[in-house]
Amino acid sequence: MRISRRVRFESTHVVAPHQFSVLCRLEDAPRTPGELAEIEKVSAPSMTRTVGALVERGLVERTDDPSDRRQVILSLTPDAVSLLKEIRRKRDAWMSVRVSHLTPQEQEILQQASAILTRVANE
Repeated sequence: MRISRRVRFESTHVVAPHQFSVLCRLEDAPRTPGELAEIEKVSAPSMTRTVGALVERGLVERTDDPSDRRQVILSLTPDAVSLLKEIRRKRDAWMSVRVSHLTPQEQEILQQASAILTRVANE
């Protein structure tokens, strides 16, 4: 958990971690604010504030839901797609530098641990 937190804060100075998370959810598929709030386990008003900030920064766009005009569909802008790529590039670089200082044996242990943790997370 500490590594995850450290990576987030080392590479997401442009957007807050909770905003980055919302952008990643929208990268998967366009969604309504309600869907995002449910996925992110936050209140609707909290998600409204987060989405509003992202819209204001030109990272998310709102469009009317064609099947329900009362709903709005949120999607990423091209700027957001570029930003996500840049943040991930910085995260990868940050981690790569740290892993490169490990011994080959330590790197092998990390690869094994990664496979085990992936299995645990997917159970």
